[in-house]
Order: sequence, then C-alpha cells, then structure tokens
Amino acid sequence: MVQQRLQKVLAGAGVDSRRKCEELILEGAVSVNGVVVDSLPVFVDPETDIIAVNGRKIRAVRKMYFLLNKPKSVICTNFDPQGRVRAIDLVPIRERIFCVGRLEVDSSGLIILTNDTELANKLTHPRYGLAKTYIAEVRGQIDEKTAEKLKRGVWPAGGKGSRASIKILRRGIKESLLEITVWQGANLQIRRILARVGLDVRSLRRTRIGKIDDKGVGVGKFRELSGDEVGYLKKTTKI
Repeated sequence: MVQQRLQKVLAGAGVDSRRKCEELILEGAVSVNGVVVDSLPVFVDPETDIIAVNGRKIRAVRKMYFLLNKPKSVICTNFDPQGRVRAIDLVPIRERIFCVGRLEVDSSGLIILTNDTELANKLTHPRYGLAKTYIAEVRGQIDEKTAEKLKRGVWPAGGKGSRASIKILRRGIKESLLEITVWQGANLQIRRILARVGLDVRSLRRTRIGKIDDKGVGVGKFRELSGDEVGYLKKTTKI
C-alpha cells in the first residue's frame, strides 16, 4: 500500500483533528512499531505498521465502499460554505468518507463514496478509462442530420482516451431520450458533447459505473458495494 502521512492516519482513525495529531507527534506521544517519533514528516503504512498514541494502539480504519443514487441539487464535495446538502450527508455513518470523482449538481445518478484513498485515486485517473453510462433527456425532436451525427459517434476533444458512444432510445416531438456511455478523459462533459450537435439537455442521470448499475437503489438511497464489486473495481484499476 502507498504510505501515508502519520498525522493523516491518526486523524482518519478518529484520534483527533489532523492539526492536533501533529501536536501529539511533536510532543512524543506517538510511536510507530515501538519507536517514539517526535518530528515530521513521518510516513507509515496503516495496514502493516503498529501505531500507538500514549501507549495505546490505534484501531485500523475499516475500508468502506458505498453506492449512492444522488438526487439532483446534491453536491459531491465534503465542504460547502453555502450549506447545501452533500452526497456524504445521505450516507449517515460516523467515519469520514468522500465521493470518487464528481457528478454535477444538476445531474442525478450513481456515485461511489469511500474512505479508500488509493482506490479513489485510481478510479479517477484517466488512464483506466472506466466506462460510465448516462440517460439524457433533451429538448425537442432529433432531426435526421443530428441522428446521423450521433450514430457515427461524438468524439470530444480532450486528449488520448476521450470518447463517447451515444444511442437514441426515443425520438419524440417535445423531448428525446439518449443513452450515453463515456470513458474518462480530460474535460469530458456530457452537456458540452450534446451542445456540439445542438441538443439542450433537460435532465441527466448516471445509471452505470463500469458494470455496476442502479438496479435496486432508488433516488436518494445507498447500499454498500459487495466484495465482488470492490474486487471488480480493484481489478479494473490493477491494484
């Protein structure tokens, strides 16, 4: 496992704030593998190193993985000065977790929340290209010219690996429905992709992350990822 700063590990284990944990280290209250450390920086592996505060071994933090069906208007950051509802507020647990990547405030659908920093960093790295599928409702009827562009595929600028495939699910007079699958790439935004062919998005919902879908997870609800699902994500990112 990638080593982490000692004060971060202590804070993650619930000892105190990161600043207070730094003070504890400098006061000589913390030991690693039986050796007192009293200077910074110190890097440790929380899965293999024995860390104690005032002689008391800290409890290793259990890795947690949740799948949330985020409603519209909920934000995906842990801190919001405006006091809006955050995705983490919908998963009421004591441990600190965070969103893997982002889902726009005006969009709804699936997002993963975890305290596994290593896996989160892998999942958000462009090189892994984990597919994400969305359902978009757009205004008006899609004409033949636009339909042909969509059938050929919309390939946004954004560097190697940026691509999207789009299927027309319904072509109505007042609105049309599209299924969009994107692979991670720089500055890849669904609304921007569709705007390139003159389509105005009324709603956007993420229905799948890789092979993990929203079946059985209602809007605003969450569930823990299964061991097989976590294993799939780790295999996808070659951890």
